[in-house]
Amino acid sequence: MTQLNLLCLPYSGASAMVYSRWRRKLPQWLNLQPVELPGRGARYGEPLHTDMRRLALQLAHEQKATLKAPYALFGHSMGALLACEMAHAFRALGCPEPVALFASGTAAPNLRADYDRHFAEAKTDAELIDQLRTLNGTSEEILANKELMSLTLPVLRADFLLCGRFEPVRRPLLKCPVHVLGGKTDRASTEQLIAWSQETHGSFSLDMLAGGHFFIHEHEAKVLRVIKDQLEVHHRRHGLMAVS
Repeated sequence: MTQLNLLCLPYSGASAMVYSRWRRKLPQWLNLQPVELPGRGARYGEPLHTDMRRLALQLAHEQKATLKAPYALFGHSMGALLACEMAHAFRALGCPEPVALFASGTAAPNLRADYDRHFAEAKTDAELIDQLRTLNGTSEEILANKELMSLTLPVLRADFLLCGRFEPVRRPLLKCPVHVLGGKTDRASTEQLIAWSQETHGSFSLDMLAGGHFFIHEHEAKVLRVIKDQLEVHHRRHGLMAVS
């Protein structure tokens, strides 16, 4: 059975560890590969980035040596933008496109003017903490932990700049399927999510799940089912796995 590699990109302020639980919950034919970004986790000593395309190209260069086809890309929030940029970066480096791009929890690249342009300027610590409260993904206990916040806020500040300074560019569309996941009470509108269909010549799907911005954790089983079901279709279509 040929394995399909699933490269996962984290959301703002997070490290690749946010996907570590998934490894135990995915089938054996799906090889989870969380992608660590500079400035966090095992790469804590490296400088943070504020340019999305430069970061995507760096990550694509790093992954190219060990990139095994077939592979898919998944990203949530900031990670979705980064995953899309990596798909283009891989293509520019002469690598095959992913068999699928999963974009979760954020507006499409061409409909972001009203989504996160307010992040184009660096935020103060207080503003960042207020934003974390708004997203309902961080407990008050953690927000009150000054030592933990001193480590987290610089990463979050840089990541918000990555998104706020992102500008769409005209280029050849992707050919792979794009599968989008959204939270029913998240701030990305249906229009902003459907606009991801304009990033590819391939097929498009949209799954709306209950929950807010962190629905990927609140409804983890459903998220993993969507990923597995979509990639299983590809794997079977190309004869890479036995039909059970």
